[in-house]
Amino acid sequence: MITAFIIGCEIGFWVFVLAGLLFRYIFKLPTVGAILLVCTPLIDLALIIAAVSDLRDGAAATMMHAVAAIYIGVSIAFGHRMIRWADSRFAFRFAGGPPPEGKPKYGKEHAKYERSAWFHHLLAWAIGCAILYGMILFVGDASRTEALLGTIRIWSIILAVDFVISISYTFSPRKQKTLEQ
Repeated sequence: MITAFIIGCEIGFWVFVLAGLLFRYIFKLPTVGAILLVCTPLIDLALIIAAVSDLRDGAAATMMHAVAAIYIGVSIAFGHRMIRWADSRFAFRFAGGPPPEGKPKYGKEHAKYERSAWFHHLLAWAIGCAILYGMILFVGDASRTEALLGTIRIWSIILAVDFVISISYTFSPRKQKTLEQ
């Protein structure tokens, strides 16, 4: 049940984003579009309520409960960036906006972008882990929350690897390949 709800929330997130952009650019109702875009966090709220309710009703925590916490952390940390990405592309395609800028690929700008992305990942991790710990404390039964603690461990390792990769560009920036003649 929780798996279907997570999938539904992900679909709902993008439906709200698309509807917001449609109202902003196609229907020329920017206020309605902004309201729809601002409502995307309500989907996160519904997801955490569903996950906690499932645990309260006696379900053993699974990887899907952990994914709910990860989804919320990522949505909060990266949501604005994802919406801005979609907005710039939608504005270009349907409203005559400027071409969207891609992420920098070389040099100091690329290194700065990678560090910024890592800090967003750190924020997602902090939010997600706080939710996971909250779920663990809420359930109060280590045998029922083992999957949540395991997720925290794995995500922490992933965060550390991401840090090493992201920070490496600061010390060794990508260089643009040149054609030798």
